[in-house]
This record gives sequence, C-alpha cells and structure tokens, in this order.
Amino acid sequence: MSAGRFVRTARLRSGLTQRQLARKARVPQPMISLIESGKQDPRYRMLARLLRASGVDLDLVPLAGQGVDRTQFVETLKLTPTQRVRRALGAADFVGNVRRRRT
Repeated sequence: MSAGRFVRTARLRSGLTQRQLARKARVPQPMISLIESGKQDPRYRMLARLLRASGVDLDLVPLAGQGVDRTQFVETLKLTPTQRVRRALGAADFVGNVRRRRT
C-alpha cells in the first residue's frame, strides 16, 4: 500500500476531512491532498504525524519468516512420519507435566 493510500484510509476511518486532519497535524491541507493523490511522497516523520493525527500509529514489524531458525524444519523433515508423531507426543507430555507442576 502506498503512503498516500495509507494516509487516506486512516483519515477516512477516523471520519476526518483533509482540512480537519491538516489542523490536527499542523500540516497545510494542500500537502495532504498531494500525499493522498500520490503526487508527493511524505518522509517518515510526516507520515507518522498524519497517521497519529488520524488515530493510527505507525509500527515497524519484522517480515514474516525473518529471524526464524529453519534448521529445525529441515531436521524434522528428515524424520519418518512415525518419528515425527513420537516427537510430537513427547512434546505434548512435556507441556502437560510443566502445566501440572505450575498449578
């Protein structure tokens, strides 16, 4: 999603007009129009400011799959289906024991 579309969606969801958002964010209304129409790309601070004024926070989240240790998947795929089931049952027993000890 483009920055302009993101700003427009946030603004509309909050029920604000461009003029109202401009007042809240202390940004000229024509700038909001340019951003929403894709004619101007806002910098990070401007984008965060407009979204915050719309009641939305800009949060940076790692992409799915980043930082995942895939070696466990490879090792598990080397096992037979029976071995995988035994491993899963052993893990379930372990979790059950931990739960019983906590209560």
